[in-house]
Amino acid sequence: MYRTVVPLLICALLLSGGCAPKARYLRFEGFAQGSTYHVTCRVPGRVTEQAVRAKVDSLLLEIDGSLSGYNKGSLLSRLNAGEDLPLNDLFVECFSRSADICRETGGAFDPSAAPLFDLWGFGFSNKGEVTQQAIDSILAFVGMSHLSLEERPDGWHLVKDDPRIQLNFNAIAQGYSCDVVAVLLEGLGATDYLVDIGREIICKGKNPAGNDWRIGLDRPTDGNFDEGKDLEAIIEVSDCGIVTSGNYRKFYIEDGQKYAHTIDPATGRPVTHNLLSATIVAADATTADAYATWMMVVGPQRAREILAARPDLEALLVYDEAGQMKTFQTEHLKTR
Repeated sequence: MYRTVVPLLICALLLSGGCAPKARYLRFEGFAQGSTYHVTCRVPGRVTEQAVRAKVDSLLLEIDGSLSGYNKGSLLSRLNAGEDLPLNDLFVECFSRSADICRETGGAFDPSAAPLFDLWGFGFSNKGEVTQQAIDSILAFVGMSHLSLEERPDGWHLVKDDPRIQLNFNAIAQGYSCDVVAVLLEGLGATDYLVDIGREIICKGKNPAGNDWRIGLDRPTDGNFDEGKDLEAIIEVSDCGIVTSGNYRKFYIEDGQKYAHTIDPATGRPVTHNLLSATIVAADATTADAYATWMMVVGPQRAREILAARPDLEALLVYDEAGQMKTFQTEHLKTR
């Protein structure tokens, strides 16, 4: 009897263990924030793709309803229109990170420059009549120091010292969205993942082949809209955020002059230096997104000085030198 029962028990245990669903990679994509998103994640076998996708889509809709300036019913749009509303956690966190980074960058990254983006045609409204007087009048109320958060019985509120102040989170919202989605995935048990929202990326662990994640960087040639067709480099990364900012897709030509979407909050004008794109690798996508904008505002020489003092960052800068495309990359960045 003993000899018969023990093998049967062992077989039952092996069978029950063998039937347990194994962790596997899921891949899905969709539309969010005026662009596309792509998610690859390794999750426990009990977690279905339908459940993960539904939660991601729901979260991205919530972010859009909080931080999008293109969504006229969003919290951001209503605040920009002058309403006084209680803020949700997404807005408070994004605003607080933005204010911190604005101080850290000396105002080179500044979401309160929203009216300047509108004036030049890169914001949420039609292009205005650009004059030095118009620029100066806007610069009088640009600066995150003009804004603060105030706690009231119904929650946090945004306080402006000038009613004309508006915010534009475009230089941080997609990176921040990647980080928020990453938190969601980890809550579902994801151990390895890549989240790509409009080419802003957060990744962790390994790809399905068991290697670091490989990210292709488009060559910053004016009008290069075909993602992945003409690459400048391929970066191998893990456990980080990675974002590229550049002036080769969002620009217009007027009277023979190129006007890029990167606005310097100090001058109120589009930048004119020779930095074509800046790719930043940081601990999270929020930081990488904002810092990539920082580099694009200050230009290649100042960007290299900043990077030399920041061993926590990796970067690839592409710049024009006498009509030739040149690159600079930090020491530990793995590229192909």
